[in-house]
This record gives sequence, C-alpha cells and structure tokens, in this order.
Amino acid sequence: MTDSVKKTEADIVIIGGGIVGLAIAREFALRRPGLRITLLEKEASLAEHASGRNSGVIHAGFYYTPDSLKARLTAEGNRLMTGYCLDNGIKINRCGKVVVAKDEKELRMLHELKARGDKNGVELSMVDEAELGVLEPNARTFKKAVYSPATATVNPAEVVRSVAGNLDGKVDVSLGEGFVKLSGRRSVLTTKRRIEYRHLINAAGLYADRVAHEFGAGKKYALLPFKGLYMRYLDDTVIGKHIYPVPDLENPFLGVHFTRTADGHVKIGPTATPAFWRENYDGLRNFRFDEFVETLSYEARLFARNSFGFRKLAFEEMKKYWGRYLIKQAARLVKRIDPAKFSGFSRPGIRAQLLDTGSMRLVSDFVVEHAEDSTHILNAVSPAFTCSFSFAGFVADDIEKRFSLFQKRRFAP
Repeated sequence: MTDSVKKTEADIVIIGGGIVGLAIAREFALRRPGLRITLLEKEASLAEHASGRNSGVIHAGFYYTPDSLKARLTAEGNRLMTGYCLDNGIKINRCGKVVVAKDEKELRMLHELKARGDKNGVELSMVDEAELGVLEPNARTFKKAVYSPATATVNPAEVVRSVAGNLDGKVDVSLGEGFVKLSGRRSVLTTKRRIEYRHLINAAGLYADRVAHEFGAGKKYALLPFKGLYMRYLDDTVIGKHIYPVPDLENPFLGVHFTRTADGHVKIGPTATPAFWRENYDGLRNFRFDEFVETLSYEARLFARNSFGFRKLAFEEMKKYWGRYLIKQAARLVKRIDPAKFSGFSRPGIRAQLLDTGSMRLVSDFVVEHAEDSTHILNAVSPAFTCSFSFAGFVADDIEKRFSLFQKRRFAP
C-alpha cells in the first residue's frame, strides 16, 4: 500500500449496487439517519446485471416451504415492493397469475402449492376450468388451476434507479468502483481507494462467494451461473395474466411460462442454461479463464454424479436454445398460439445460483453468513427482487442483534 492511495472512512460499506445492496442501504439509512454508508458498484451504471435483467415479476410467495426464508419474506416483500412502486409513480402491471396443470400428477402438486400459499399467508384461489376461462380465456389446464391476484410486474431497472435516487444525500453510491481485497482488519482496498469501515455487507451477486471467501465466510459454497433468455410474442392480446406451469419442486427453476411485462408486452421463457463463466452474456465478452475452469469443473461433477437430476436438467435447458423447442414448451400452457409471431431472444440475464460443494446440490433458499465485522448475502436468487425490502429488514435486524456495535444508539468513535 502506497501513500498515494486515497483513504476514506465509513460506518457501513456495502459491496454491490443491485437491488439487494440498495435496499439494505435504504434500510439502514431509514433506521439510523446520519450513518455514513458507502455503497460500491463496480459497473459505471446501475442495473447492469441480475437486478436489471430479471423478469420484473413481483412474486406472491406460494412456491416455498413454510420453514424457509423465502416463505417468511416473500408475501411481505410483495406488499412492500408493490407499495413502493405505487408511492413512487413506478409503472406496475397488477395483472395476476395462474398456475396450470397438465395431468393428475400435476393436479396434486397444485393442491400442494395452494397449501403452501395458505401457510405462507398468500391470497390464492383454486379455480376450475370454467372459472379459469373467465380469468384467463387462453389458459389451458387439467381440471383445476391456482390463481394468484397479488402477482404483478414492474420494470426492474426503473425500480433500481428509483431506490438509488431516493438515497441521494443519505448514502454515498460510488459507481465504477469495485472491491479488490480485504486490506487489514476493518479495511478494504477497492479499485479507487482504501476504505476503513465498522461493518461490511457483501451483496456482490455473481461474485458474492469470492468476496465472502476473502473474509473467511461461505467456504462450503460456490456460485454457478445459469443463463436466462426470453422470447417476445408480438401479439400483446394473446394473454391477460401470467401463465405458469406446475414447477418441479426438486430444483429451483420455475419452468417456461408466459409473462406480461410492466408495459403490457408478452414474453415466454426463461431458459436456465448452465453458463460457462459468471458474466457469460454474449459471445466471449467478459470471458475469464479461471471462472471458465472452475464452472466447468463443478458442472462436470454435477453431470457425473447426476445430482438432483442435473443431466436431465442440462439436456432439457440446452434444447431451449432452439427457439422452436421453447415455443413448444410454452404452447402447452395455452389453447392457441401462433409460432410465427415470436421474435428472437431478448437481452440475457445470469442467475447467480449457489452450490453446496459438499453435497453437490443447488441451494434453494436465501443464505446469509456472518464473519468478523462483516455480513455476506450468498444466495440472493429469485424471488430476491420481490423480497428486497423485506429481506433488507431481515438482514438489518440480524446484524443489529449479532453485532454489539449496532446495539448502541450511536457508533463509538
């Protein structure tokens, strides 16, 4: 470290300017006005990764087992996110959603979803085919469907920019500044300076595991990237609500579905194709050899062991790169559709999916770990966007309970 390196101080440093990092910054700014909070975002602009590339669906919270963090936080997160958008003039499409079945087995799973929703405090209705025909005339189901009126859609990038804008004067949001390494106790080196802090929060998304490892946290985990792609349907009148299939509850992906966007457009997807490095969006852009080797190694082990049916999942997802196959999957959910009205794939997103490297299983629930003077958000996967405000409250509560520094009225000098 040379004397020429700029040195600053902060009470809290947050790594990652996605919706989770911003929501946590907002939570602490609301709880403790005057707190010196610095948020680092390595990109030159916000919403460049998952927070700006996700579907924008505000989920209701009925997929998750009642003992999970997702179940605990999603219904409240839906309410808070919906309220935030309404209060801040952000366009929101409160169209609702139906989940449809194709056979007797999936019908049983519909009842399981309804039961989970009831336990999680989610407003749901089990409807028959006639009732579904009124709610969503083009949806196809076997005997019954689940209707979720609280499911909505927003433009996620618009939400991110709004939250960041509301932090002006309260939080130092530093764009184009990335984390480099831990540099002594309560000190980090960034691409621009050295920052001394009292507590650090890692919300680094695709790189959360690597940041955590610097602090001795998350050693049993690694992040695997999965690429998500959607196709636009050029007739916006084909559906009025989101239409989802019954998911395979053994893996964390929800299957190909119809989504109505905030501005009323219709799209199908997503894929969940194993990617080869963490920012594997287009071609060889952002290629990193070390990530390629690491990711390929884990994917090869998953394939060899066939953990949680990974072979079937990988083959199924690879077929979705062929647009006609993706359309075929979506067509099962509706009574009529014109394959000629689909455009090409939209801007890709990458899901940062946590892998337990001991059991070689994908982790479904949110994961938060603590180390000395630091907290690490390791698995902020869907529905983390929906849960961002409730999740931020949970994280702030946990930090204030665990760390004596936060149990005082003011930070000690």
